[in-house]
Amino acid sequence: MARPPELPPDLLGLAAKPETGGSRRSTEVIGGLLSVVWVVAVLAYLLISPPGTDVQTLGLAMTLLIVFLPLALIWVAVITLRSLRDLRAEAARLQAAVDAMRASYVQTQAQVQAAAIKPSVEKRLDEIAAVTKETGTVLATFSTRRDSSLSVPSADRKAALAPPKPDLEAEQPGLALGTPADEMRPPLSVADFIRALQFPETPEDKEGFRALRLALEDRTVARLIRAAQDVLTLLSQEGIYMDDLKPEMARPDLWRRFAAGERGRTIAAVGGIRDRASLALTAARMREDAVFRDAAHHFLRTFDKVFQMFESTASDAELADLADTRTARAFMLFGRVAGVFD
Repeated sequence: MARPPELPPDLLGLAAKPETGGSRRSTEVIGGLLSVVWVVAVLAYLLISPPGTDVQTLGLAMTLLIVFLPLALIWVAVITLRSLRDLRAEAARLQAAVDAMRASYVQTQAQVQAAAIKPSVEKRLDEIAAVTKETGTVLATFSTRRDSSLSVPSADRKAALAPPKPDLEAEQPGLALGTPADEMRPPLSVADFIRALQFPETPEDKEGFRALRLALEDRTVARLIRAAQDVLTLLSQEGIYMDDLKPEMARPDLWRRFAAGERGRTIAAVGGIRDRASLALTAARMREDAVFRDAAHHFLRTFDKVFQMFESTASDAELADLADTRTARAFMLFGRVAGVFD
């Protein structure tokens, strides 16, 4: 739509420039000159005319008629011209007012249409952003290696953490005191491991509490669960909750490079937390509170060790699920503050 014309300073054109006083006075001056000329001409005729002519016999009435009738006609013309001039000025003001009203209407219509279009455009942009984020998550899920040999049921039964390799040189014969309880317990499944790192959603989340109870029975995972619980509690004191943070999902291959020991900006996308307020509050608390700082570093070390064990057997989809848990979001937040990705 074309841009509406600029409105004049006087919105309705009521202050249109009137005609100057010079043009108004010129009519009166001309009328006065003509009146003087006529009076002088009549007087000159009366004085020049010889005695006894018919002019002197007309009488006083005829003389007055001859003198004042032309004067009346002259001033009628002057008044008429003045009225015409006033009407022309009034017409100009009305035209200016109509033009101003038309321009105001066009501008108002343009603003109304812009206001009606803006919400739809913003809504469309939000939809595009949401679709883009979902697409990025899908690409991050399916971009690299998968464990193609596992079906869905077998994936549920697969152990979350790879058992440590035995050191044959340091191995000693065990005492015949029975099998330890930890070895008799079935390994923690991947689904339960990821569900435990998410923590129960509500007090009625029976599945979440079941997974958390199983995870706490595994000593390695239990250390991570308790470290995560400590830092999440400390963060809540600052008003920082993991559900409020929306991280940018990194590709699984970057998580694998992190598990392999790579650090720095090349894997900075792993720290997908970008919320400036949460980062600033966390950094300030770590500088001022030694207990908070120690808990954060302990959590980072524990997460690093457990994640290395988990990554060796996890598929890309399982890595993506882990990255979306509350524990992983806390790791992203503390990792950025601690400079893991610098």
